[in-house]
Amino acid sequence: MNATATSETVHFTAADGVRLCGTRWEPSGPASGTAVMLHGGGQTRWSWKATGELLAAAGMRVVTLDCRGHGDSEWSPDGFYSIEMFADDVHTVIAEIGGPVTLIGASVGGLTGITVADRFGPDVVSALVLVDVVPRYDRAGSARIRHFMRSGMEGFDSLEAAADAVAGYLPHRERPRSTAGLTRNLRRRPDGRWYWHWDPRVIDQETLDRIPTDYLDDAAAGLDIPIMVVRGKLSDVVPEEVLRAFLERVPHARVAELRDAGHTAAGDDNDAFTAAVVDFVGDLRD
Repeated sequence: MNATATSETVHFTAADGVRLCGTRWEPSGPASGTAVMLHGGGQTRWSWKATGELLAAAGMRVVTLDCRGHGDSEWSPDGFYSIEMFADDVHTVIAEIGGPVTLIGASVGGLTGITVADRFGPDVVSALVLVDVVPRYDRAGSARIRHFMRSGMEGFDSLEAAADAVAGYLPHRERPRSTAGLTRNLRRRPDGRWYWHWDPRVIDQETLDRIPTDYLDDAAAGLDIPIMVVRGKLSDVVPEEVLRAFLERVPHARVAELRDAGHTAAGDDNDAFTAAVVDFVGDLRD
């Protein structure tokens, strides 16, 4: 690995004028490839901070993106969100930074990655990593996530209260000693309460109904690029039977399982997650 990596905040403009924000990580030497990392619904690019830094130290250029409606990116002015819209935004980013890229996406970011790879081809996306998501994911597990997201819509009295909510949602993860990291995902409004830094309309039922499951399943099956699924063994979104069904459709996909991780696999076991991605990318170079 290279000893160091540097980072800077970058901005992009989507086709409809929405401003997108990201972080670009550069290796200390020549880049051996480029990775674009897409977070899950309700998350931000900071979910990838440790992984982005480590991948850059391993020699890759990395861009972690706040998808529209999340983090420091602007919200859709009309409140409309769809997988196709996210995919168009990502294509804009890749066109600016230069492709092809290895696209790494968690949850809805992974579904977006499938769409980008299918619509724009291997000259844009040369490899795909799906982080605890496949097109026909378990709906009950997904509903539990949405319940947690909706439970904080009225905000929190304090960062400690938000940390309590996260600990209840992720009982398998060791609780951080400090709540400072939550300030990357929460914003304090004039009423003094802390609110998640994403547009609530992202999880409107109409938005969820627009997820094109049949299309995504067929698109994944038709991809002729290296694919890896990183699955948390504690996941209720991609349980074993769901993974088996996906592998029947996409038999060339590689699987990496993280023993102590759930749906938030990258954050649950970041070292193991990063190692799996570094191994996958390294094999692509050979």
